[in-house]
Amino acid sequence: MSLTHSFMSMPVAGLVPAERADDPADLVVRNGRIYTGDARRPYAGALAIRDGRVLAVGDDHSMARHVTQATRVVDVMGRRVIPGLIDAHIHVIRTGLHYLLELRWDGVRSLGQALAMLRDQAARTPPGQWVRVVGGWSKEQFAEQRLPTISELNAAAPDTPVMVSHLYQSVLLNRAAVRATGCTRDTAQVAGGQIVRDYRGEPTGLLLAAPAATLLYAVIGKAPVLGEDGQLGSTRRFLHELNRFGLTSVIDAAGGFQSFPENYAVVTQLADRGELSVRLAYHLFPQVPGQELDDIRRWIASVRPGDGDDWLRLNGAGEGLVASANDFENFAEPRPELPGSAAADLEAAVRLLAGHGWPFRLHATYDETIRMDLDVFEKTGAFPGGVRWILDHAETISPESTDRVAALGGAISVQHRMAYQGRAFTERYGPQRAAQAPPVKGMLARGVTVAAGTDAPRVSTYNPWAALDWLVRGRTVGGLQLYGPDNLVDRETALRLYTKAGAELTGEAGHKGILAEGYLADLAVLSDDYLTVPAEDIAGIESVLTITGGKIVYAAAEYEGLNAPAPPIEPAWSPVAHYGGYQQPAPVRSGPGPRGSRSRQRLPGAAPLADGARRTREPGAPRTRRHLPRRDGRAGSSMKTRRSRGIPGIQIGPI
Repeated sequence: MSLTHSFMSMPVAGLVPAERADDPADLVVRNGRIYTGDARRPYAGALAIRDGRVLAVGDDHSMARHVTQATRVVDVMGRRVIPGLIDAHIHVIRTGLHYLLELRWDGVRSLGQALAMLRDQAARTPPGQWVRVVGGWSKEQFAEQRLPTISELNAAAPDTPVMVSHLYQSVLLNRAAVRATGCTRDTAQVAGGQIVRDYRGEPTGLLLAAPAATLLYAVIGKAPVLGEDGQLGSTRRFLHELNRFGLTSVIDAAGGFQSFPENYAVVTQLADRGELSVRLAYHLFPQVPGQELDDIRRWIASVRPGDGDDWLRLNGAGEGLVASANDFENFAEPRPELPGSAAADLEAAVRLLAGHGWPFRLHATYDETIRMDLDVFEKTGAFPGGVRWILDHAETISPESTDRVAALGGAISVQHRMAYQGRAFTERYGPQRAAQAPPVKGMLARGVTVAAGTDAPRVSTYNPWAALDWLVRGRTVGGLQLYGPDNLVDRETALRLYTKAGAELTGEAGHKGILAEGYLADLAVLSDDYLTVPAEDIAGIESVLTITGGKIVYAAAEYEGLNAPAPPIEPAWSPVAHYGGYQQPAPVRSGPGPRGSRSRQRLPGAAPLADGARRTREPGAPRTRRHLPRRDGRAGSSMKTRRSRGIPGIQIGPI
């Protein structure tokens, strides 16, 4: 008898599937600790899905009426289930085109390990290709607390070009990469960056983002690219990596070297084929300084915000509208002064967009920039009540500016950039200012809609749990405590910023972001219970089962094999084929708790915070004999209770 057939004949808790149900489901998730995010019913034990949407939310018993022999039933064995995560500011479209060519240092804990990875990758990289490390890490995460030297890059890869991008502060090139870029002693300095030279005037390989990152963008753009088929596979792999962490939706903030419609063709093809595993709302970014209005007029004539569907849709313009109004977030350098034309340039763009009903988002790091932006918005008279608009970043926004944002009906998207640049910010501006950069709790107190994201991958990692850790604990990746209780949010608030609030930024809050009847069936089953694990373990959480639109798009641990396999990695020498993406600091091992779950080492200096982690039974959750966290940090039932429920993983039919 097949495994599937045996499940079909095995009743659980006295319930059996009906031959015909009065309200049949395609998929039922049972025996869970579901946090729905719905204020009317925040907790449940089971839910049913049909046609990509939530059909019913309740407990195991209430699901019986939705189960037939054709219903797929997943037993999550007491694990925490949450709404699918939404990254409100990330650069997925651009990253997907190159993901399989990049070596990721995200999560690597020592420079020695990072250099060993680079050395090994250089040995397998064929002639004509580069080894590139493009963001997602900070020297603060390394035990050595420093960057690699050019000499170390030359020793690791004497003949293969190596490019290492550190945030938006610097790029390091080995000798071979300097040759490959064509940079010589005769290369002129550019306005948006600095080429560091030795005593002879020759480029050393160090490029600095001082006062801006224009030079860094240009050098990153010189690296080899994949062909069309390679870009399709690379983007699918990157989306699969996002699914690994429970991400089911993102808002792409666009950026330089992301032209419309050319660079959007890959995600459009994947959407047409039904091969997106992450929902994507995208923005459009003018590409040529001084010609921004031409781009905006072209968009207005050809497309409309809202074009698309629940999988791929146009969300508006930004995050840059005009180059002159963009400040720059390199906290190792002084705050940049904007040109005198910035306000007038921005006003022309905003009037054009608002006059045609186009939502927009706007990059603004410093309060000085934000005050200018708000002056422009007030002058146009289009707000509040006009188009949807978002401020991005807002690290130094003042209480007065926050009140103005609220009055004008705006929203703010914050990212964990301070987790990577917090020490540089503190050294320049002092710990008192760093403690409110950005003032997330103050924004919420003033009634502003605040959503969270990463701004990945160049200035931070795409791992959302690193961002949630920052919101809850307020530390840098190097362990520097930035925030006190007056700027830390509790776990449920942080999760709301990563779910429901993200849906509000795309106008989809009525059908996405929570687990309730009629809403999109996007959810994640977690490796560890986010609401109860010690706070220092939050960053190590992953999804073991990610469902987008009722479809299993990622499956690991005891659920491995339930999703369709990801496409093979091409080229075979890709760094992702050998190292994967984000590097968790502790290996997966067997131990107490759900099979295949992680037992993680604590980060140096980390300690639990009393942030209101739940210890009591939730309504609708499966009954267990104890609910306090085990010594490894996981909460859940006794092994006796788990065995009595009997059915691991997935079954077809009974619940």
